[in-house]
Amino acid sequence: MLLRRQFLGAGLAASAAIYATGSWVPAWAQNASGLGSPTLPSPGFRRQKVGDVEVIALSDGITRRPLGEEFVKNAPLSEVRALLASQGLPTDYIDVPYTPFLVVAGARRILIDTGLGEFGGPTTGKLLENLQAAGLQPADIDTILISHYHGDHINGIRNKAGALTFPKAKVMVPAAEHAFWMDDARMAAAPAGLKGAFDNVRRTFSTLPADVLVPFAAGAEVAPGIQSVAAYGHTPGHTLFELNSRGQTFFYVADLTNVPALFARNPDWAVTFDMDAEAARKVRREVFARITASNAMLGGFHFPFPAMGRMAASGAGYAFEPASA
Repeated sequence: MLLRRQFLGAGLAASAAIYATGSWVPAWAQNASGLGSPTLPSPGFRRQKVGDVEVIALSDGITRRPLGEEFVKNAPLSEVRALLASQGLPTDYIDVPYTPFLVVAGARRILIDTGLGEFGGPTTGKLLENLQAAGLQPADIDTILISHYHGDHINGIRNKAGALTFPKAKVMVPAAEHAFWMDDARMAAAPAGLKGAFDNVRRTFSTLPADVLVPFAAGAEVAPGIQSVAAYGHTPGHTLFELNSRGQTFFYVADLTNVPALFARNPDWAVTFDMDAEAARKVRREVFARITASNAMLGGFHFPFPAMGRMAASGAGYAFEPASA
């Protein structure tokens, strides 16, 4: 009950700022003027074998946003900038990448999250281009796994005309996440700035046929060798996916951390996008400890491209080590 009240109270109010541009375009999906444009990866895909399975990172692009006091909610901006500087990173802006992942397992083509589609800025919406560069077409996708309902993870399901981008795919969603965002009472109680996020969920999911939209319970096996892992906090039903094949593991951590140079290095820092910062902080430490203990490969939606590699303990936190080419 406490968790539910937190989401309906301060957590929702804070999250409303994310959607300050209204409609269903998150504010962070637009490049800030005066800061230059991010350099997009070329090629925008990277393949990685995990046992008998192939995992392909597919860049959907990058946006650049100014680094302000609001980005890390519980640390002074001076400390945030100092940590970035210590890693040789810019201190006046943050680049936010978007990277869905494709699992190729035998005849299966399973896409994890869908990016911004046609609803972001000019340096986003690159998923289909990079999917085709990797030798695949939208009709090849048979399953979509959704980690949570923020716009940068679901907007690629449909185009602006409302047509399904991946016409043959079942769309599998966390039941807890779906129940929260489709709840009319919660939508009515949400701050005005967050109404667009609720509207966006309905635009995306409300008319999906019952045989296409497939909710799954926490911990369910969503495909052979792929287990869902509840990681609530970033959103009420935020979910990760663990893939195992021939003794090797790949862990998709979705938005467990946004900008690993900050929130993996300091797991107790809270990004402005976390709807329940305390729950997100707790699960972040638990999952990173689990991943480092097993030396599993991981992939993160907002990690620097190729967005997959390994985590290593570093001081009081963890350092992301990207996979080599």
